[in-house]
Amino acid sequence: MNKNNKKTLVIMAAGLATRYGGDKQTDGVGPHGETLMEYSVYDAMRAGFQKTVLIIRPEAENFMDNRIGNKIRKKMDFHYAYQDFSSIPDFYQIPKDRVKPFGTGHALLCAAEIVQEPFCVMNADDYYGAEAFQSMADALDKLPEAGQAVMIGYQLKNTLSESGTVSRGICHVNQDHKLLDITERLKIGYYQNSSGEKILRDEDSGAILSPDDIASMNLWGFTPSFFTGLRNGFDEFLKTRAGDNIKAEYQLPTAIQTGMSAGNLQVSVLRSSSVWFGMTYQKDRANVAGHLRELHARGVYPENLWEL
Repeated sequence: MNKNNKKTLVIMAAGLATRYGGDKQTDGVGPHGETLMEYSVYDAMRAGFQKTVLIIRPEAENFMDNRIGNKIRKKMDFHYAYQDFSSIPDFYQIPKDRVKPFGTGHALLCAAEIVQEPFCVMNADDYYGAEAFQSMADALDKLPEAGQAVMIGYQLKNTLSESGTVSRGICHVNQDHKLLDITERLKIGYYQNSSGEKILRDEDSGAILSPDDIASMNLWGFTPSFFTGLRNGFDEFLKTRAGDNIKAEYQLPTAIQTGMSAGNLQVSVLRSSSVWFGMTYQKDRANVAGHLRELHARGVYPENLWEL
């Protein structure tokens, strides 16, 4: 139980936006050039989060300071964590041609020394909505110190892109709202079957999906005890699976699945009816900008996010 109610927002912003074709994490898509992560920080502050940790590549610090860091630190405790090869254990030999980081599980590990309180971890390039952060804050206040986690799940139909297929973790949840497993579907989109009916299908596997399936958008809540299993899992990944593969990644959902399978972790799923949006493709940008303008116009956000 989080007795002092302190909570941290951890934002993963060290990835490379290959499908988007640019650095979408810092794209000023809001009416006044706001990035999507600024809306998440604002929503988290309103929900009671007191600290933000931004995981970045070390060379991006000055740019991030000018883009968002200097704004956040005026309103709340703010830190950077750096995802680079300096955090890789000595027993692993990094392939000489390796450029990309080792995935979202490794990214979160890079913040372990800074995070000593219950925390929410999120993607930098997704819009989750104020409801999601309030639900997360309430759940973190009640979370036991070990063995429990929480996830905000979205209806699959509310997470799609009009510009192309998307990759989603499809969640199987029991009647007690506990996560059973996550199946990665890599090319989800709407298609017409032979009868002309519009269906939702994963092109890669051929699986037919329901619009009401629960999708993970990487919005998770943990206590610091989670880092122990995460670190052990990363070491095992380096020893057994990474090898000389320059593209091998240790993803956060994989670490969570491993913890659940071992009986060390139980994840409660909180369902959100909000519409997620993000920028998977360049064509998505105009739609996202339109959504944000509408939210400002409706008074969901003030004219200036940082004049609180």
